[in-house]
Amino acid sequence: MKINNIRPQDNNFLKVIANIAGAPKTLNYIGNLPTERRPSVAIVGTRKPTKYGKEVTERIAFELAHRGIVIVSGLALGVDGLAHRAALDAGGTTIAVLGNGLPAIYPSTHRQLADDIVRQGGALLSEYPENDPAYPAHFLERNRIVSGLADAIVITEAAQRSGTLNTAMHAMEQGKEVFVVPGPITSPMSLGCNSLLKQGATPLLSSDDVIDIIAPSLGAPQASLALGNNDTEIAILEFLQNGGRDGDAMQAALGISATELSTSLTMLEIAGTIRALGANQWTLR
Repeated sequence: MKINNIRPQDNNFLKVIANIAGAPKTLNYIGNLPTERRPSVAIVGTRKPTKYGKEVTERIAFELAHRGIVIVSGLALGVDGLAHRAALDAGGTTIAVLGNGLPAIYPSTHRQLADDIVRQGGALLSEYPENDPAYPAHFLERNRIVSGLADAIVITEAAQRSGTLNTAMHAMEQGKEVFVVPGPITSPMSLGCNSLLKQGATPLLSSDDVIDIIAPSLGAPQASLALGNNDTEIAILEFLQNGGRDGDAMQAALGISATELSTSLTMLEIAGTIRALGANQWTLR
């Protein structure tokens, strides 16, 4: 893939980082950068999200991307990768800011994800020279670019000593709105998020909280309930709309066979109405 080089001030989308502290003089990128400034949100968090962290990350990223918001993250394991993938699933645009020189991809397990980002019209971005290794210090340095490119930052799950808090610090220094998803007070993986909320970060309860601040012109989406094609599918959707998640509990509540449940879940998933969370857990798309 071709590596391009650009100065931030030469691109209307990138101009926003031309004056941040330690602004990069040039950037290398693969893929396509937006030519005009578009509403953008950075979604970051732990590399080891819980089931709760995975679900909220995928939901927020999908909903924002579906509304036309550019999703920015760092291609790392965990929340970063989930946010990029959910944005792609929504048919949206996402930009990955790497902590190493292109064209190498770190972590290498995200090679396919990186290819998909470029294929779907997004970009891989790096301030480092070609083939520069992924030094640990790079990941903290690149966080200022992740936050700098965005109009707001969303932290979905982070432990007390998470590197994600470094991104939050950069965002606050840059005058960006920091949204944080509240987490269970019993979960170590939510200590960082809950601590940020105590310090005055904005609680995030839905994607509309972000849109209301950075892109109010988008307005609220029309509320609608998902519809099924038969009685079983309708019953499944009602179960999920009422907060149910577990497949075994769903089967017991509906009083149907495992085969009928599996077939109906598959059809709803193909239709894009629901999605699997893993471990026989399901949620509305």
